Amino acid sequence: MYKVKLLNKIAKIGLNAADPEKYVFSENEENPDAILVRSAKMHDMEFPKSLLAIGRAGAGVNNIPLDRCAENGIVVFNTPGANANGVKELAIAALLLASRNITGGIEWAKSHQGEIGVAALAEKEKSKFAGNEIEGKSLGVIGLGAIGGLVANAAKNLGMKVYGCDPYITVEAAWGLSRSVEKAATYEDIFKNCDYITLHVPATKDTTGMINAETIEKMKDGVKIINLARAELVDSQAIIAAVKSGKIGAYVTDFITDDLIGVDDRIICIPHLGASTEESEDKCAVMAVNEIAEYLENGNIKNSVNFPNAILPHDADSRICIMHKNVAGVISKISLALASGNINIENMINRSKGDYAYTIVEVIGGIPDEIKAKLSELEEVIRLRFI
Repeated sequence: MYKVKLLNKIAKIGLNAADPEKYVFSENEENPDAILVRSAKMHDMEFPKSLLAIGRAGAGVNNIPLDRCAENGIVVFNTPGANANGVKELAIAALLLASRNITGGIEWAKSHQGEIGVAALAEKEKSKFAGNEIEGKSLGVIGLGAIGGLVANAAKNLGMKVYGCDPYITVEAAWGLSRSVEKAATYEDIFKNCDYITLHVPATKDTTGMINAETIEKMKDGVKIINLARAELVDSQAIIAAVKSGKIGAYVTDFITDDLIGVDDRIICIPHLGASTEESEDKCAVMAVNEIAEYLENGNIKNSVNFPNAILPHDADSRICIMHKNVAGVISKISLALASGNINIENMINRSKGDYAYTIVEVIGGIPDEIKAKLSELEEVIRLRFI
């Protein structure tokens, strides 16, 4: 039985996706083969030697020590795209919240609870909450991955003129993007030309603080900014100053910080609801469970964030899964070790990602203990598994 530890509540439909005769899920397992996690912080956790994989039911992995996991041969998976539709729908809602003072109107209505003739009063006061339509306005989408691409396409269907910028867009993401989404060469093009800007990039050293006093100054007066990606992308003090001055017409974020709450009605804080739909949680759970199951049972890696993706059909009798440093000569050493035992390689795949590489070798018959020992003695090898 494979033992999987749960650090957070994982949707039951995901747990049911695993073969009950092969997997046991528990919150108290001390020596798990895998861990399933959502938001629990793992940086201070001690990892048992038994741990082979971590499945993050969601896209962000800031709560997981990726480098330490890689050094110990622990594959970290995430679930890109599983919650994309939920975040896309919230992004569209955020565009409307930024355009029309819906929240202000709702709060006004609450403040008149119990009054007589409130409907007539509303007709007199509603002009205070008037806004704009998004049709015909320009939207800049920064980041065109699973979520950004959906937002761009949806906004285009709502009649907006959409510009997209993503220096790292994948071929798959590009295929899914509407042809009518116009390419912006740089973020600066977005800043200068768009009425609305929505962020859909991870927080990295290059993107942290990308919305700041300097970049805001380049934007249109009254620009409306949507941030459902990461709090770190935005300098909140610069946002506050720009909203108060009128440079920014509205700021909608899915990340509450102490300094943003209650400052201004045009700063709308949502309590991290982007992926908080039943459908998103179900899809993330199913994908995460399937990823770790495929790795535990077959050694195949898909959607890892710290090791390369490597998928090889399991056709031969035995397979060797080798995590190793991404340096020259390792494949020849593996081949020589196998040849010394007169073992022929039937199938093989090798992939690399940064400092790390992953090789799967399939052979006919079993693998003698002396060959296993030779492979384990290779100094470049981080972890070996025999399936």
